[in-house]
Amino acid sequence: MKSFLLRCVFLWATVQRSHMQMSVPATASNCCEGDILLLLDSSGSVANYEFSRLLLFTAELLRPFSLGRGHVRVGLLQVGTQPHLEFSLDVHSSQDSLQKALRGVSQLQGDTNTEAALSVAQRLLTKTEENVPKVLLWLTDGVQPGDVDGPMSELKAQGVSVLVVSTVHGNFQVLQRVVTPPLESHLYSVDIDNIDIITEDLREAIIKIIRAERLRVVHLTSHDAVLQWRPVLSADAGFYELWYSSVRKSDPEIRRTLSGDSSRAKLSNLQPETTYTAFLRPETNHGLFNTLSVNFTTLPDILSPAVVSLSDSGPRQIRVSWGPLQPARVQSYTVEYGAIPSGRVQTVTLHKQKNSTLLTGLEPSTQYLVTVSALHVDGKERAMSVRACTQEAALPALADLQLAPVARQEAEEVHVAWKAYQEGLKGYWVTWEKENLHSSASKPPISTIYLPPTSRSTRLTNLAPNSRVCVSPVYSSGRGDGICCTAKTHTDSSQWG
Repeated sequence: MKSFLLRCVFLWATVQRSHMQMSVPATASNCCEGDILLLLDSSGSVANYEFSRLLLFTAELLRPFSLGRGHVRVGLLQVGTQPHLEFSLDVHSSQDSLQKALRGVSQLQGDTNTEAALSVAQRLLTKTEENVPKVLLWLTDGVQPGDVDGPMSELKAQGVSVLVVSTVHGNFQVLQRVVTPPLESHLYSVDIDNIDIITEDLREAIIKIIRAERLRVVHLTSHDAVLQWRPVLSADAGFYELWYSSVRKSDPEIRRTLSGDSSRAKLSNLQPETTYTAFLRPETNHGLFNTLSVNFTTLPDILSPAVVSLSDSGPRQIRVSWGPLQPARVQSYTVEYGAIPSGRVQTVTLHKQKNSTLLTGLEPSTQYLVTVSALHVDGKERAMSVRACTQEAALPALADLQLAPVARQEAEEVHVAWKAYQEGLKGYWVTWEKENLHSSASKPPISTIYLPPTSRSTRLTNLAPNSRVCVSPVYSSGRGDGICCTAKTHTDSSQWG
């Protein structure tokens, strides 16, 4: 009992000093990132009035925080005969939702089975993101807490900070053992009617654990870096000191002062492939903040053109594209292209804002060497070459095909005449179905002849009834589209096509 009385006196002194020296920052809502799991004693040993007061206290304690992923996530696990997960860490992303849920919590009654609840708590807190701080806030009357030393030790070994609020009924030594140091800010024994006096102290203790004091590089190039941090000040409540330097001792240290509502800063004119260290210190009269730091190495210098690509390829055109587009560093671009191996080289000069051009008037089925050059403002030139091949030109189709019957006593004969484009023409393939001389054959045989390019017609005999006659032009690069017609019998010559 003596130690308990001393604890109450110390707590009151701490609370009074807290009110005089520091209040919760106005930006506390956006100060933090972490998981808070409330372990609420909901057993029959807790009076209804006491249970309601604990819920009201918890609602006020958490009210300033921004909720959701990337901010603070809150879960509530009730302790009874069997543990009951009222809501998990990823349910509430707004204060309205959380406050409404806390107002609707009903007491379980039953036994105080804290060990079973801690087993559930361990699963909930260990499956969350590893890189965010985790807090277990145990709200209890201190009556028959059970064998909690082992489970609490496991939680603390996994990086969970354990804080306890006890409503002054005993087992204080057990609570002392399970709390994460320091005891003076992580363990509170207070009468339920006076519980509001610890709200600010407990909130400040939680903020110290989950305050997101991280300086991150969110964008990096060869010459620039963008730093980002979670704001802990406001426009009228302080400022930030930012300074950075490279590992090269000859480079000067750069210092800047940023307004209190800043959360990003761009560092420019950096050297490529160089390691830098940046420091950020919040300055305010409301308290001391840690100096944040981050190390980063700029990317290698990339001079345009670093990539050249081809698209929209056709028989007589190809689109050439390149990057990265660097209008601040490039004066102009030049594209040179010529057929391989010894074609005439043509040149196109383009504005520094252009990163593509369509090359036209090319020869079909021809390979070209394309070179993209950039003239940089410092007088340097950089070039990159690619090989490009145009597509084959579409082969001309047969222009016309006519069949005409020729009456002869000894056999049926067909006169075939056609028209075709002459450029590049090598000959013609003519196919038709011959008369089936063997009645047992299921299909008539196919006959084919190849004719020279000077041919314009031919005569076919012994055609099968309703025979299909096809003529296709042949070019050096392949066969063009042909035309087919059906040859009718002599007795029905009016239907010849």
